[in-house]
Amino acid sequence: MRLPRELVRELRVTPGRAAGLAERPTDRIRTRWPGGGGARQLVEEDLAEFVQELEHAQELLYASATNSVLVVLQAQDAAGKDGTIKHVMSGLNPQGCRVYAFKQPSREELTHDFLWRYQQRLPARGEIAIFNRSYYEEVLVVRVHPELLGSSLPGPGAALERFWRRRFQDINAFERHLHRQGTRVVKVFLHVSREEQRLRLLERLEDRQKWWKFSPGDLAERRLWDSYQRCYEEAITATSTSWAPWHVVPADHKYQLRALVGGVVVEAISQLDMRLPPPDGPAREEMARARKELLGG
Repeated sequence: MRLPRELVRELRVTPGRAAGLAERPTDRIRTRWPGGGGARQLVEEDLAEFVQELEHAQELLYASATNSVLVVLQAQDAAGKDGTIKHVMSGLNPQGCRVYAFKQPSREELTHDFLWRYQQRLPARGEIAIFNRSYYEEVLVVRVHPELLGSSLPGPGAALERFWRRRFQDINAFERHLHRQGTRVVKVFLHVSREEQRLRLLERLEDRQKWWKFSPGDLAERRLWDSYQRCYEEAITATSTSWAPWHVVPADHKYQLRALVGGVVVEAISQLDMRLPPPDGPAREEMARARKELLGG
């Protein structure tokens, strides 16, 4: 694996420090990663290696059945979430991997607490779940559009700020609980620039095969770019913890983005203490009998 671990750590938001999104690059990575300066073939070779490692890690995860992995992907529109899932997770067995794209909550979901519908989709032991958008929408899009809170909207000023601060605390407690129960939470923010988003949205309009990807709402949300960036900055800063740190990945170059996300996920899973379950005495005897029967034809 050519991607050095120090680069993965560089992408990580240090708990207790500001995310600093405005200072983080969207279009490049450190050139000490071979291929990071633009040698696309080398970067794609790294991605292929990460895909193989993920395939092996998933098999071990499934066999050991002691841990689970939750990958949280957050980003602005057109940042590359769908393509990242398609390319990075291409080698995973669908039996042990689930992808969930959360849309506008249903009436039933709105009658529960804000984490309820996400809890229904958590991975079981031995599984990987990928959240394409997640419970972080409840402190991002809902914060940009507070009218979505309806009757639960608190008063202005200090009361409103306290409301969001408590939601951050609830999320941190939720993720800490998952960590203690054996679920590794891998959080990735795809950091795309406003100009690159403009070009990608324009590309969708100019290619009839991509019209289905475009929604007029994309432009309405784009006009709120600065508000979203402020909310992302505060949310990532408040919820990057030692048990569930955020990783901010430059997203203007898709091929680099995918390799970096692959490296982040592989690094996180490699920290799990997973082993194939050793067969006990009766199991060994049963296997020996089965082998003898099969060898006998």
